[in-house]
Amino acid sequence: MEANVPSARSRALAVLRVRSRASAVGLLPAALAVVLVAARATGRLAGDPWPTVTLVVCVVAVLVLLVGGAFAAVVLRASPAVTPTVPLSEAAAPDLYRLVRDLADRMDVPPPSAIALTPDCDSWLEDRSHAAHRRGAARVLGGAPGPVGPESEPGAAPVLVIGSPFLWWMRVAELRAVLAPVVAGTGPSAHPDIADARGFVRGLDAAVDVGGRRGLGWIAAPARLLLRLCRTDAAEMERGVAAAASERAQGVDYGLRIVAQEQVGLAYAGWDRLLTRVALPAWRMGRWPAHLDAGVVSALTELSRRDRLAEGFTSRLGERPACDLLEQPGLIDEATSLLAARLFHGGPAEAGPDWSPVDWAAYPEEVVDRKWRTEAARLHAALDALAVPAGRPASSSTQASPVSPASPAARPGSQGPSGAAGAAGPATLAAADSPSPTADAFAGPTLERVLGYLTDGGGEGAAGEALAGRITGELAREERAAGPAAGAGKARGADTLPLFPLQPPRSGRDLLADHVTAMVCCAAVDSAGATPGLDWLDGPVLLVGGDRRSDLAPRVLCLVEDGNPEPLRDWLSALGVRTEKPVRLV
Repeated sequence: MEANVPSARSRALAVLRVRSRASAVGLLPAALAVVLVAARATGRLAGDPWPTVTLVVCVVAVLVLLVGGAFAAVVLRASPAVTPTVPLSEAAAPDLYRLVRDLADRMDVPPPSAIALTPDCDSWLEDRSHAAHRRGAARVLGGAPGPVGPESEPGAAPVLVIGSPFLWWMRVAELRAVLAPVVAGTGPSAHPDIADARGFVRGLDAAVDVGGRRGLGWIAAPARLLLRLCRTDAAEMERGVAAAASERAQGVDYGLRIVAQEQVGLAYAGWDRLLTRVALPAWRMGRWPAHLDAGVVSALTELSRRDRLAEGFTSRLGERPACDLLEQPGLIDEATSLLAARLFHGGPAEAGPDWSPVDWAAYPEEVVDRKWRTEAARLHAALDALAVPAGRPASSSTQASPVSPASPAARPGSQGPSGAAGAAGPATLAAADSPSPTADAFAGPTLERVLGYLTDGGGEGAAGEALAGRITGELAREERAAGPAAGAGKARGADTLPLFPLQPPRSGRDLLADHVTAMVCCAAVDSAGATPGLDWLDGPVLLVGGDRRSDLAPRVLCLVEDGNPEPLRDWLSALGVRTEKPVRLV
């Protein structure tokens, strides 16, 4: 037995003592009532006020027993939280099951009852033998009696949950080394005291969630109290279990595990970039990349090429990848990719007309180009709301303009000719209604319109603030309108989706810079022969002659923040982009 198992067992007993003391507190009024009734029956407590005292104590005892019984029933029957995963049957991955069983035999521990995949860079054991899980499986099967999986049987070993990026990025030997300490945890998990203590803590945690339901709010307070009382011992118990599992796994591929841990860190970095830079733009467009796990290999290979610290890691790609342990890796990749979209973005659980998969080959045209044109359309809609006229070429800047971008009519909240804030005088209305000799030639969504509006000789960026506010408000309205249709989950506890939202709060200036960049890219595609592209680490990029142009962002920021369009105009001129030409929107 490992040295840390007795320590974990002692902590488990401390957790169970909290349960015993809570039970004793609930039984104390009943014990006192029994004593009083017995004393009254034997004549030891005759006369007043003992009849009244006995009656009151009996009533209190009955109430406490009812409340305590209801609380205990909730703790026992409440369904503990289960991580959303993609189940992996033995028929779908026989080689992977053999690898895990071989690990368990070498460490002399029970093998996991099942294997599941999660779209995350982590692996752990999860107990799914609670009776509530069997009831849930029965409901899924329509109530028909039958097998619901070995992991749901009473006393079953925990389920091994493996991060799907590990299977695609790691080699078979590396995966075995990384999984060894995780599989070794089934040994301490089989100890009755540790299993009982874990079940008690999970029941309390589930009871806190049940306390959020109508009519059961009183359940949460005692559950939280008991959780606070056993929190330290439960945490130390888990540390002891982890230490015992690590000690048992030291004899299995220990040297290789040190090298494999480097791959874990690299996989986490690449997976995070792939989700936030590549997958998230597609999810926002109603599309979900169908092969995220295959994409992480490309992302990590690119990261290895760019990062000198990762040099040499790509040489391992000639070895057998762990995804070869799956019978149909493409289908598994698609299932985990859909689950990733649900967990990190809150998308629907199934594909549909407004939620369809996209392959990597089609990503530039179906996601990048559509994203740019959608944002360009939103930008021009905001300009329309601010009454900004169509753009004109630079040569016509000296001509008279009915409403120039710098005029008060184009600035919300400014003093118009009539003297009222935001109001237009008769002269302004008449001028706005009169046709301009240059406006017809360049009417429509042009880049010149954006450049002219954001140009600010004073460098204060007031026009950008107004435009950013319009775009922010429009995006908020779109998100509210798309919220119910996006498949958002239940708004309670662990069922709320997305569980791990990736989208950080963005400022109005950031949103404006993104939309101006999209407008510039659309103009470059339509008039300069540029093409949308995909960078595995940075997401949507602009390709000119097959090469990525990464020098656009600082020039856009110079326009948005300082109102200085000259660096961007020089960049556009060098590329041959016609700013006065209307762009195609969605």
